[in-house]
Amino acid sequence: MLDLSDFQFEPNLARATTMPARWYIEPAFLALEKEKIFARTWQAVGRIDEVARVGDFFTCEVLGEPLVVTRGTDSTLRAFYNVCRHRAGNVAAGKGNRKSLQCRYHGWTYALDGHLMTTPEFEGVEDFDKSCYGLHPVRVETWGPFVFVNLDPAAAPLAATLGVILDETVHIPLAEMRPVERRDYVIDCNWKVYIDNYLEGYHLPIAHPGLYRELDYENYKVETHRYHSRQLAPLRPVTGSSAGRRYADVRPDEEVLYYWVYPNFMVNIYPDNMSSNIILPMGHDKTLTIFEWYFHEGGGGEAWEGVQQAVAFSDEIQQEDIVICENVQRGLASRVYSQGRFSAKRENGVHHFHSLVHESLTH
Repeated sequence: MLDLSDFQFEPNLARATTMPARWYIEPAFLALEKEKIFARTWQAVGRIDEVARVGDFFTCEVLGEPLVVTRGTDSTLRAFYNVCRHRAGNVAAGKGNRKSLQCRYHGWTYALDGHLMTTPEFEGVEDFDKSCYGLHPVRVETWGPFVFVNLDPAAAPLAATLGVILDETVHIPLAEMRPVERRDYVIDCNWKVYIDNYLEGYHLPIAHPGLYRELDYENYKVETHRYHSRQLAPLRPVTGSSAGRRYADVRPDEEVLYYWVYPNFMVNIYPDNMSSNIILPMGHDKTLTIFEWYFHEGGGGEAWEGVQQAVAFSDEIQQEDIVICENVQRGLASRVYSQGRFSAKRENGVHHFHSLVHESLTH
């Protein structure tokens, strides 16, 4: 059994220490995190526009578990394990639109609501009740343009995780924003290193000069809630020349919102765009970061130029973060490093994340 006794979480931020380095670098921790964290939390797996019509479906994975999300003939959104009840073949591949789901092994066919419809050449099989062999369901819910699933049938609704995010973003038509670009980044670091980095603005003045020019760092703050945190970053007013500024026309009340939802989902809301960020562990020291950018405006010309500028701006920040995170991963493996301390002014978001990881792994 994995020894977790070397980290006793201290709720007082001014006295707290970070998670021990071994929690980031020992492979055994990832196996425990998959079971205790990722298998029990809401995971973003796709977009509503992929299952907008009756018959639409897409396949996905969570923790290596094959899943399929469908829009039934009754317009209800459902999710199932993509595993045939006969001999475990897959009943769907990729994405598309179908009236039913059929196993690609022996042709067992399921309705879009998961019930078993046909079983070729199964005459004479005794004690077999088709009604008992439907696809195994998975919890599925939506927020904005995103589709989430949860492998834990006893999990609280998604709204319990999102909390006040729902009220704070009700004025933003997130569901109407359309995706325009996706980029995948493979980073040589533990997934928690990337989350730590995301959850504080402490490193902005040093690591992100371009972003630092845009944000009012002195009024940058992080609010923590039960299962999420919000970073409020007012845009810096333009005084004098606007050269080098991404957001040159700034209203007095304009700000950037960075939402993090435990354990691995982020939404970044800028005045002209939104981006989502999904963090998936590929190994104890390798992480996949999936960025998708969403915009209200369509078409070409000036609007398309704005889209490209926003993506380039975000990509510059991401490239800077990759360097940071990979350097930190190497430092965590050093024989001289064990634990660090927090800035009481700037790192309450990281401290909050560590509290949730400790709670999940030890309770």
